[in-house]
Amino acid sequence: MLKYLPSLSALRAFEAAARHLSFTKAASELGVTQSAISRQMRAMEDLLGLRLFERTGHGLVLTEAGEVYAHKIRTKLQDIETATLELLAYRGQGGELTIACLPTFGARWLVPRLTKFTAAHPEVLIHIVTKIEQFEFMGEDIDAAFHFGEGAWPGALTDPLMPEYIVPLAHPDLLRRRDEIGLEQLLLEQPLLQATSRPNLWSHWFNVTGHHHPNPHVGPRFEHFHMVIRAAASKMGVALLPRFLVEEEIASGDLVALDSHLTRSNGDYYFVYPQSKRANPNLQVFRTWIMREAISAKKEINKLNKHQD
Repeated sequence: MLKYLPSLSALRAFEAAARHLSFTKAASELGVTQSAISRQMRAMEDLLGLRLFERTGHGLVLTEAGEVYAHKIRTKLQDIETATLELLAYRGQGGELTIACLPTFGARWLVPRLTKFTAAHPEVLIHIVTKIEQFEFMGEDIDAAFHFGEGAWPGALTDPLMPEYIVPLAHPDLLRRRDEIGLEQLLLEQPLLQATSRPNLWSHWFNVTGHHHPNPHVGPRFEHFHMVIRAAASKMGVALLPRFLVEEEIASGDLVALDSHLTRSNGDYYFVYPQSKRANPNLQVFRTWIMREAISAKKEINKLNKHQD
């Protein structure tokens, strides 16, 4: 297939000519002559057996094939430039990691801790992207991900991170009402705020705790836990939330726990990455760090559970 691979200089000339729709402007940008650009384009078309440009009365235009090719070549050249700048920036000693994360977990648990990692490892640049659903690493420019649920992730290595404990929370005004009529009656009276990413969370809680509700799936729905938190603080109803995601609201008094006990959730958190990345030294540095952070988080959860017991 290498016989169909144009030279880098020819690809740069083609991208510039396609962007300007002018051999003259492309030549000026690249510091060569217009005839040199013209020769390179003819050579590329002969190599590919396709017309990339057409000359009209209004000037140069891309053919349909040329337009598609120009878009793909431009993207690849940008990738090469980015990789080169990264190499120069870190002198071959570091690099970038792109980590996929659940939105609220990332904002409330991961990001506040990242300062410690970047301070200890300034040579590694972290990019965080949000993903709600499980995805295939193949075809994604993602090095690792945080996952909630079960440990199975096809084609990936999975490290257990930490369990999740949930508790019903609401605006402090509802605490007196709970004391008057009891928790179960309050939950029948108030809307149950739902997270669309966890459709069975309320039913799991009712099954485990022994409380009863005729339809735990009914209630206003929100895409992210962050929205559920704000809805509960705005007196829209009762939220069932991971305890570690609402530390700020509990500390500020915006939300109060309606149950004195934490309930184990219907899944755990995992750190996952493709098998092809297992030898990546930067990924392993981040993995070691995040596992230590998870150990500290589990100790805090255990303290909280013992205190409530």
